[in-house]
Amino acid sequence: MKAAVLHERNKIKFEDVVLPEVKADEVKIKVMACGICGSDTHKMQTRWNYPLPAVMGHEFSGVIVEKGENVGHLSDGERVVAIPFIPCGHCEYCERGDYSLCEAYTMIGSVQYGGFAEYAVLPAKNVLSIGNLDFENAAMIEPSAVALHSVLNAAPKIGDQAAVFGIGTIGMLVIEWLKLAGVKDIIAIDIAPEKLIEAKKMGCNYTINSKKEAMQERVMEITHGKGVDLVFECAGSRFTQEQSLLIPKKKGKVAYVGIAYSDVTLHEKAFENIFRRELTVKGCWNSYTAPFPGRAWTATIAMLQQKRLNLSAYISHRFSLQETQQAFDMMINREQPFNKVMIIPTIEVHES
Repeated sequence: MKAAVLHERNKIKFEDVVLPEVKADEVKIKVMACGICGSDTHKMQTRWNYPLPAVMGHEFSGVIVEKGENVGHLSDGERVVAIPFIPCGHCEYCERGDYSLCEAYTMIGSVQYGGFAEYAVLPAKNVLSIGNLDFENAAMIEPSAVALHSVLNAAPKIGDQAAVFGIGTIGMLVIEWLKLAGVKDIIAIDIAPEKLIEAKKMGCNYTINSKKEAMQERVMEITHGKGVDLVFECAGSRFTQEQSLLIPKKKGKVAYVGIAYSDVTLHEKAFENIFRRELTVKGCWNSYTAPFPGRAWTATIAMLQQKRLNLSAYISHRFSLQETQQAFDMMINREQPFNKVMIIPTIEVHES
């Protein structure tokens, strides 16, 4: 099959690869859409810790074209979404259903060939049926599940006020879930004007450009000096990771969703807020709970089927499989504003 193969740091070649044969408990799917995750761009530039060559891509959907002899609950031609996380099933955390914390997991799209390819082979337990959902919405289920997992961890209450740092794909999806959860006011915080315009269109009550405004003072003005009930840090920046501790109210919650790529140093005020305001600081990692893959996945599919979510609205660019390197270059070099960038193996020419 054809695949976009990573050979070295930020060097992808469109070439033939041999896909492993389908085992008794596996399925082979034809990939119809695969999103590029922000973590993909970081890993391939800075710290790729897996064997090379590799086929990345862990946010994908497709159609089953072959199944192993022991697979009875899925059918040829069934439309599915891939679940890229493969827990060991034996460690302490797997045994209690905290699959996201598995101590010996593997990932499709790093250790195993992923979705930047014409086909993918994966365990049958690692796909979910999507019914009649379109493939682009389905390829967004994984990032939506990550966002929902963080919201479920923070446990918002109807009428809460929340602030979201970083209005990329995950930040936007967190906003979607907060709205569905009944949060009253959502404050979107970013340094990109176009992101804040999108946040306003999504229904955020307030937006703050923290590069041009005094962010903390503005939040306190909005909340009458108290601070917000919930903070979601989705930017993965050492600046916003500290700022997230400056704006919660007493007994407030801070959910860390963005990955840290450098050391984070806290000033005295930020650190003191943790204990003086008795903040709850929550780490939110992956999206997997019991029964596997968990509520964040099944709820996303249900909301899509009920048309209460439209995840494909967050796709800004579409590239063919041959153009995967071009897609990464556009993102890494910030050649133009983008949101979710999608690889569509079935198209031959660039579409945007």
